[in-house]
Amino acid sequence: MQTISINFIVPQGWHELSDKQLRYVYQLLANEFATDEVKTLCLLQWSGTKVIGRQDSGAYLLKKGKILFEVTPLTLAELLPHLEWLGSLPTVPVRISKINRQHALPADFSEVPFETFIICDNLYQGYLQTQNDELLDQLGATLYGKSMTFKPYERINIFYWFAALKDTFSRKYPDFFQPIDAASGGNLLGSSASSVEDAMNAQIRALTKGDVTKEAEVLALDTHRALTELNAQAREYKELNAKAASK
Repeated sequence: MQTISINFIVPQGWHELSDKQLRYVYQLLANEFATDEVKTLCLLQWSGTKVIGRQDSGAYLLKKGKILFEVTPLTLAELLPHLEWLGSLPTVPVRISKINRQHALPADFSEVPFETFIICDNLYQGYLQTQNDELLDQLGATLYGKSMTFKPYERINIFYWFAALKDTFSRKYPDFFQPIDAASGGNLLGSSASSVEDAMNAQIRALTKGDVTKEAEVLALDTHRALTELNAQAREYKELNAKAASK
């Protein structure tokens, strides 16, 4: 019997996935495959390996290129840790770059107006509270620039994208955004607000310092510039409170 060596070359994280690969994994999630099933199917798909059949021994007969070979379920299972990251939300914002010929906003919201982020955050927070898919569609319409009814896997793409964005922001602007997990919302000004609208108004007031004539200018700010300023104000607020408490 001849021993052969087969290399399975697969992406190392969400950030390496192409649009085609993102669509594939989101479709599997939409079809409610179990996490290990998703990992196994992605391993085979992305490594260019096809399942030909199953042997009486229980081993799978696989084909990679022109090579036929057998793999036991245990051997496949031992490869799954290389795709462990598929079991969690992305740690950086990623998204399908185009849906129905509509180009998406920059994944990290660079050069995106702060007003757009506020609109998206309102819809995202509303979805977390209600699980209403119509809110995800509205969020997607803002992210992709056109109203449409998104397919289930496209809604997963929308949710994963914005959840990862909020998680990234919580780490980049930690004084403004409260510590949160990737699938939750909240920020320093809005976490205790009675509604999402209150949180939005609090952010705008913080940036305009109460000067309503500056509101349009603030809303047009780059999202990262606005959050940088809010983070600095939140840090100053915390420092003042700490000094007051120490007296």
